[in-house]
Amino acid sequence: MDEEYDVIVLGTGLTECILSGIMSVNGKKVLHMDRNPYYGGESSSITPLEELYKRFDLPDSPPESMGRGRDWNVDLIPKFLMANGQLVKMLLYTEVTRYLDFKVVEGSFVYKGGKIYKVPSTEAEALASNLMGMFEKRRFRKFLVFVASFDENDPKTFEGVDPKITTMGEVYKKFDLGQDVVDFTGHALALYRTDDYLEQPCLETINRIKLYSESLARYGKSPYLYPLYGLGELPQGFARLSAIYGGTYMLNKPVEEIVIEGGHVVGVKSEGEVARCKQLICDPSYIPDRVKKVGQVIRVICILSHPIESTNDANSCQIIIPQNQLNRSSDIYVCMISYAHNVAAQGKYIAIVSTTVETDSPEAEVEPALELIKPIDEKFVAISDLYEPTDDGTESQIFASRAYDATTHFETTCNDIKDIYKRMTGTDFDFENMKRKQKDVFGEDEP
Repeated sequence: MDEEYDVIVLGTGLTECILSGIMSVNGKKVLHMDRNPYYGGESSSITPLEELYKRFDLPDSPPESMGRGRDWNVDLIPKFLMANGQLVKMLLYTEVTRYLDFKVVEGSFVYKGGKIYKVPSTEAEALASNLMGMFEKRRFRKFLVFVASFDENDPKTFEGVDPKITTMGEVYKKFDLGQDVVDFTGHALALYRTDDYLEQPCLETINRIKLYSESLARYGKSPYLYPLYGLGELPQGFARLSAIYGGTYMLNKPVEEIVIEGGHVVGVKSEGEVARCKQLICDPSYIPDRVKKVGQVIRVICILSHPIESTNDANSCQIIIPQNQLNRSSDIYVCMISYAHNVAAQGKYIAIVSTTVETDSPEAEVEPALELIKPIDEKFVAISDLYEPTDDGTESQIFASRAYDATTHFETTCNDIKDIYKRMTGTDFDFENMKRKQKDVFGEDEP
């Protein structure tokens, strides 16, 4: 332990494990520690089921109807991977895909007026959808054709829109799209949580809709993927990558002090020993004095014995409740997976409802989503504070990740990873930096 490292990483959440993997591949000497005896931190999957009951202080143990406890792997943070998104790209470039198996999520749905509808994202689906009237469908189809052919480097595709100036609200007006269509386009296709984007230049939104369509095109049922055995497999996959490249891992290691000299980090003290370092990456829980609370997220983990109604009996799906539907500022999400993903006992389903907290009674806020998935066998409620760093770390060389937000995908987490990478190295993140070296096919150099 009394050694000098380039980078020490505290916490084994997904953000920390990906950064530790990248730094190791790039030749840095990395020490990775976690105070917990398990991988994943906030983004772990809990197994066996008895452990989940304990974690949420439920007085009883699981009833026999829940099957074998070890058949369960319950995510604490519900997220899917966009098939064409940044995390999948990171998995492919680092070849961490060889440690994981994925399934396509079976459907993406949106809530309108108390009912659930499939999200239309192709021209054919748009024309068949019950979400819109006939004339609305034609206008929406025109809009989708515009987005599909839009190329920010080719002004001929702009149709009078300036991608860096025209707001998204103005683009919707140009195509004369009604409020319901605007709602599901912004929230179920572009995956915004609030309506702030309407006032922003439209380029970001157009690119988000393109990402959704391209992800959908890869597998057909939905744009989302989910790993077998739960999301806890992701940080472990990147931890293996780091270890292959010489990273040192220590679980169950209490952190007594982050040692600072002259305003910047020089090491970490644990069990009386100090490991020295030039840079430190950690989750907010390790440096409470260097982060600020910026909100709360409520997540309700629900165990069901049935698929969700109106989803064609899908064994996995996402439901988005746009904020306008419930007079809220932010959307409510439902992520549902099941025994088909090796995360629950045979015939059981796990639906996780989440949203950004807006009132003093968070459980009442998610009630409309819970209504959609009833009857519920058991539920576990977690209200988490959202933290972000108070400074960018360039002075102290302490780089804190952001807490996991309420979005149902990993794009914001990947943006945080790229941002920390840039602050640590002074250079823009490049996916090429993640590639394994050509000759170490199995992670070890040839003799």
